[in-house]
Order: sequence, then structure tokens, then C-alpha cells
Amino acid sequence: MIVTIHQPAYLPWLGYLDRIASSDVFVFLDSVQFEKNSFTNRNRIKTPKGPLWLTVPVKLQGHLQKVLSEIEVDDKQNWKKKHLRSIEQNYRQASAFNDIERLAALYDPDVSLLSDLCFDQLKFWLTELGIKSRVVRASELAVEGKKSDLILTLCRKVGGDTYLSGPLGRGYLEEEKFAAAGITVRYHDYVHPTYPQLFGEFLPAMGVADYWLNCPERDLFRKKQ
Repeated sequence: MIVTIHQPAYLPWLGYLDRIASSDVFVFLDSVQFEKNSFTNRNRIKTPKGPLWLTVPVKLQGHLQKVLSEIEVDDKQNWKKKHLRSIEQNYRQASAFNDIERLAALYDPDVSLLSDLCFDQLKFWLTELGIKSRVVRASELAVEGKKSDLILTLCRKVGGDTYLSGPLGRGYLEEEKFAAAGITVRYHDYVHPTYPQLFGEFLPAMGVADYWLNCPERDLFRKKQ
């Protein structure tokens, strides 16, 4: 059974989703510390002037003593309206713009925790893109550890025999420990596809909304399932 593990991500890019689609189980890693300026609470959309960051504001007081599942969204800022307005304004000519109301509905509930927001939206994207991998929240597994040891323990906890790592895993995974536990380590060296996109030259690694709104067939991942 192939397992992949990654922190929550807001409007995740296609490489994130491809790792999930290439695995049997995805562990949603909400039991580690929040990193500022990461992709956990922000991602990009494409505009006529280039990429635009959309960032979910969070309450940072005491965040170094908290794990991701405890990080709160700062709803004193009117971020939902701003994000939706930015998406609507820049994708009005996109092929699947008529589906914008379904995307807008994701922002209706008042979700106080960042990890819950990312988790709820992830379920939407997986359904929309036909990705059927099982998703497990690390915060519900009662597993401890750091870096390579944490990854190994999570793989064993969910019964994996293969771990599909991102390319950065080459810098910290202790593969000999995985081998001793009977777990094979593979690396996900993602080759980004091109697809119809607005505003000139193709820009890779946008948030998933860019692909979803530009490609109404949304069949990129279905062949993996």
C-alpha cells in the first residue's frame, strides 16, 4: 500500500494533488508546527499581471507552541470576500467559469481552524478531480516524532509498505530505517503538465483553482485511480 504525507495546503497546486492520486492513503499532516510564509495558508492564481498570492490570515500569537490543528483563522479580516473577488475578476473568461458558484460555496461556512478549512476544501478538490485515495488526519492517529522518524511511524500506523515522498525528502529521510521496517521509499519527481490557461505564456504551479476553472473536463488525475 502506497502512503504519502503532507501538511495541509490552501488551494493546493497540482503536484500536491498528483502525489495523493498516486497513493492509496494520504496522511494530512496537521500534527506539526505551522510554518509562516509556506503554502499551508496561501497559494497563487494567475492574473494579467502575473501570479497573485491569496493568503488566509491566521492568528500568530503563540503559534510556536501550537500544532497546525490548533492554528486559528483570523476572521477579523474580510479575506473570503477578497479571495472570491480576485478569483472571479481574473477567471471571468475561463472555460469553466460557470462553476464559480460551487467554488464560492466552499467559503460559506465559518471555519475557525486553518486545518479544518484546508481539509474541507481538500475533500472538494478530490471529489471534483476524481481522486479516490483514502485521507487520514495525522492529528487523529496519536503519533509522535520528528522528521524522518515521524514519517516512518505514520507509514507503519496506516499499514503502508511504500512511502511516496516529495523530492525534498532526499535531504532528511533515513532510508535505512524504512528498509529495516520493510517499507520502500520512492520519490515523486513531478513533471508539471501544460493546459489551456488565460493571459499568455503558461505559468506552472498555480493553485488548483487555475486548472479547475480553465479545464472543464478535469480528467488529469482520473487515469491514476
